[in-house]
Amino acid sequence: MSKFDIKKLLQSVVSHGASDLHLVSRSEPQIRMSGALKPVNLPIMTGDDIEEMCYSLLTEKQKQEFEEHNELDFALEIPGMGRFRGNYYKTMGDIAAAFRVIPIEIPSLDDLSAPPIYKDLIKREKGLILITGPTGSGKSTTLAAMLNEINLTEHKHILTAEDPVEFIHRNKKAVFSHRNVGPDTNSFASAMKYALRQDPDVILIGEMRDKVTIEAGLTAAETGHLVFGTLHTSSAPGTINRIIDVFSGDEQPQIRAMIATSLVAVVAQMLLPKLGGGRVAASEILTTNHAISNLIREDKVHQIYSQMQIGQGDTGMQTQTQSIMRFYKDGRISREVALQYANKPEEVARALNV
Repeated sequence: MSKFDIKKLLQSVVSHGASDLHLVSRSEPQIRMSGALKPVNLPIMTGDDIEEMCYSLLTEKQKQEFEEHNELDFALEIPGMGRFRGNYYKTMGDIAAAFRVIPIEIPSLDDLSAPPIYKDLIKREKGLILITGPTGSGKSTTLAAMLNEINLTEHKHILTAEDPVEFIHRNKKAVFSHRNVGPDTNSFASAMKYALRQDPDVILIGEMRDKVTIEAGLTAAETGHLVFGTLHTSSAPGTINRIIDVFSGDEQPQIRAMIATSLVAVVAQMLLPKLGGGRVAASEILTTNHAISNLIREDKVHQIYSQMQIGQGDTGMQTQTQSIMRFYKDGRISREVALQYANKPEEVARALNV
């Protein structure tokens, strides 16, 4: 009989208010609290312990997929406890696992203290809105809150393609079609290829990870759909460069023109440890206007940052430095955190008068 019970471990993650559970051989189970890993008071696990726990959650098909590819993404719902996103992988020949808690109750934009401009962005009829940031920066939660706001206020068909589906929305005014990459559609690219025949008003692309998906997302945004997507980039101007760099040199002018026409906003966010526990989301917000669109079209993305600092009262734009400094002045984060997490530490240092 195993000394570990995966369901009890997942329950302890939920009851501690932790975000993640890590199971790696030669270590005790670890949970992530306010961004930091903490060991659970249990014995050190072997690869066999983890395999026994992890396989108990899988279908035969999932076991087969994991054994074939040595990687597996899946979503798991345990009644009375919650939903989790699971990832199994191999380390030194042993199975390892990471679980992320997905809240059943979808937060509102007000719950997240999101900047007021988010409510304006979701009222757009068409265009591309990108939520970016490193892994674990709350992208999925922000997107879920934005879609929840549409669900509360608009009669629309919202189509999501995710790997796996994380937040499950209950239809209020909107109708949701959630599609899992794998069980429901072969790939993000395939989901996007057929999406326009499914009469959506709003499309969520879980990850814009390749050329075909990016192109399809831009086309959908151009042709009258509001498209949300995520990328693993840390700044708003950097996100635009990342998309352009996916394409070859001769394709780039056309892609720049598509982005200049379709892009509505880029929100680059990062979670910072808060004084007294918990975390806050620092957001860099870029919204497109005539000047920004011209810079994208003319291959002058490097000039966008200085444009973001101009006329912010009218545009709703903010730099990451401004977001961080607001939290520092409000006493929510320490000076050390402000400098450690800044994309431009020298700019934050000047603002702090270091």
